[in-house]
Amino acid sequence: MPKLRGEAFWRETLRSAHYVVAPMVDQSELAWRLLSRRHGAQLCYTPMLHAQVFLRDANYRRENLYGEACPEDRPLIVQFCANDPEVFVQAALLAQDYCDAIDLNLGCPQMIAKRGHYGAFLQEEWDLLQRMILLANEKLSVPITCKIRVFPDIDKTVKYAQMLEKAGCQLLTVHGRTKEQKGPLAGVASWEHIQAVRKAVNIPVFANGNIQCLSDVEECIRKTGVHGVMTAEGNLHNPALFEGRNPLVWEMAEEYLEIVQKYPCPLSYVRAHLFKLWHHTLQVYQQLREELAKVKTLEGIVDVNRELKLRCQPTYDEIHYFRPKERCKENGASGTEKGVRGKRTLEEEEDGNSELLSKNKQKKKLRNPNKSFDPSLKRHGLLFKTKYEKSLSWQHSQRGIQSPEMSQRGVAEVGEAVVLKEDGDSAL
Repeated sequence: MPKLRGEAFWRETLRSAHYVVAPMVDQSELAWRLLSRRHGAQLCYTPMLHAQVFLRDANYRRENLYGEACPEDRPLIVQFCANDPEVFVQAALLAQDYCDAIDLNLGCPQMIAKRGHYGAFLQEEWDLLQRMILLANEKLSVPITCKIRVFPDIDKTVKYAQMLEKAGCQLLTVHGRTKEQKGPLAGVASWEHIQAVRKAVNIPVFANGNIQCLSDVEECIRKTGVHGVMTAEGNLHNPALFEGRNPLVWEMAEEYLEIVQKYPCPLSYVRAHLFKLWHHTLQVYQQLREELAKVKTLEGIVDVNRELKLRCQPTYDEIHYFRPKERCKENGASGTEKGVRGKRTLEEEEDGNSELLSKNKQKKKLRNPNKSFDPSLKRHGLLFKTKYEKSLSWQHSQRGIQSPEMSQRGVAEVGEAVVLKEDGDSAL
């Protein structure tokens, strides 16, 4: 059967995929891919594999591809990093029977890619890239695709994409950031670059960058005209992103852990996924964060996840506090009556138990362990006194040294002050 190319490859082999999970080192393993597919992902990539290691190490092949064969995990694209045409093609030949296409990583901007001379650090070596893609296109039985980063100049980016297409690339993923845009300097991805590439080439184009929710996906497709949209960080925080919903964190975590039990992976992968899923909660529960970092077994991770779930589920009182007013009326009690407990009552109970404090208060408690949320201390009491309260205290202390007449006059003046103060408050 002849190898499909371009639009036909995207439409038939990739089933017109619009929602794509990016290749992520130590993060887009089989278990996570299956979870993502259950929740809307239509195409997934393996983590980036080192072509040279894949070629020489049978264990590496088994751990990263051969041992992960699963009928549900298709369509699938295997991504390699490489800088030698022969090594790249020989590694791809060993992988082509387990996937639907081979991708060449030309987008990794990390220091390890600079030291290894691969990824985005090959984007100036057009002759080398042409030879790699030409040879792969000639020798492989599956299509060759590329994932790139842009140049600052749009015209140069367009010429770069056209060169890859001419060499034999059948699908191009464009990350709309330069190789310098990473970490704290990541900034916003340029959809203008992606749009320009889409208009200039005749092969399918996927966009990558600025995707955090389903509306971002739809807007990107509308503005750039791409065939599909790839996401990495957005998917790690919410694997149901392509469904357009934000499920409870523990639902995704529990489902993922069930898949891991069936399709095991290194514990470091699992831990990293839970750190992403529970990111905000772990800022509050520092002890559980430390436990998750130190745990040595999958069962231990399951236990930490269960505890996080218990900490985050609303209590009976909280459910009743947020109960709609209509339901309260049906039960014959208004929102201010005993049937529904007020916010102040909850706060008073919270102060005795830090686990019942709101997340915001728990953060404040972490910064200042001595901080109290007792409402009796908020304004009048041990924290500080108003000027009026101080004057009363001082006058009371002077009574012992004042004459009886002066004491009576002082009391009368204080009484007048109280009346005036009350009148002033009511006017306000």
